[in-house]
Amino acid sequence: MARNAHRIDPGSTRGAWIAAALCLLLALAAGGCGGSEGSTDASASFKAHVQKTSVDGTRIAWYERGEGTPLLMLMGTGSTMSEWDPALLRLLAAQHRLIMFDYPGIGLSGRWRGDSFDSLADTAAGLMDAIGIDRADVLGWSMGGFVAQRLAIDHPEKVGTLTLAGTNPGGSQSVLGTKKAQRIDSKPNPSDEDILHELYPPDRQAEGHRFLHRLVTASKSGEIPDDFSVPASTTDAQVAAEDPWLRSNRNYRELRTIAAPTLAAAGRQDPVVPPVNLRGIAGQVPGAKLEVFPGAHAFLFQSRDAFTRAVDELSGAAG
Repeated sequence: MARNAHRIDPGSTRGAWIAAALCLLLALAAGGCGGSEGSTDASASFKAHVQKTSVDGTRIAWYERGEGTPLLMLMGTGSTMSEWDPALLRLLAAQHRLIMFDYPGIGLSGRWRGDSFDSLADTAAGLMDAIGIDRADVLGWSMGGFVAQRLAIDHPEKVGTLTLAGTNPGGSQSVLGTKKAQRIDSKPNPSDEDILHELYPPDRQAEGHRFLHRLVTASKSGEIPDDFSVPASTTDAQVAAEDPWLRSNRNYRELRTIAAPTLAAAGRQDPVVPPVNLRGIAGQVPGAKLEVFPGAHAFLFQSRDAFTRAVDELSGAAG
């Protein structure tokens, strides 16, 4: 999941987020997880159709859902396009044409030949060109927020509105998460409990298990792709790209050039990316709005109704 905003050990193998979901699948089969949520009509009728498009000499896997203003969804470290909460996607798809994709080197996409978030932003821009989208609203979560910031800076003509969720501005203005969160991020194989500690507050762990259940159920039904392959080498490369991101103030300085209407969204109890990071972003991007939601790193899933309203309002105001 979007769990490596500040990872200590770049030599660690891939985050064990996918393993957590697969372990839960076994638990569900044994009747050990409870809290099942029935499918809505929308989820029952929608089936993800993955397409593959050539972008800058590699293959990018993507799918879309919904109608309206395009909303490009940028995921976090070591995570595929299938790891967005299906319940959040159902809400966002009511007013947006959602575009979800696997970064190069992840899931169903081809090789990653770059080594920076700038290169991933270039890939996102190239995908938009390849599928005929001139301009889109952009949502970036955690590491996806790094990519979203670079997309808005390097390709401003392509970004209608910008939502930055649970991310940091890079450089000396970035504030690391709690020591416990950093310890978890340094583990090569964190437990399900460790993962959920980062994503949901201590008193909301049952919600975290329901989220995992939604992922498993939606994957089995075809509502999201069965797409959970994350090579350790790619996750390590993404984590390695965070070192120059955190060492340089270039991105923070260039936030002043962003013209797109921007929402900086934080989780009040986020142990991975403290809200002060989003306050810094909101203070640097001209006219940006800061909104703090209940929840930890997965606040956009926990507070999905309020978060969706904020994204919709930003898009509506810009339109």
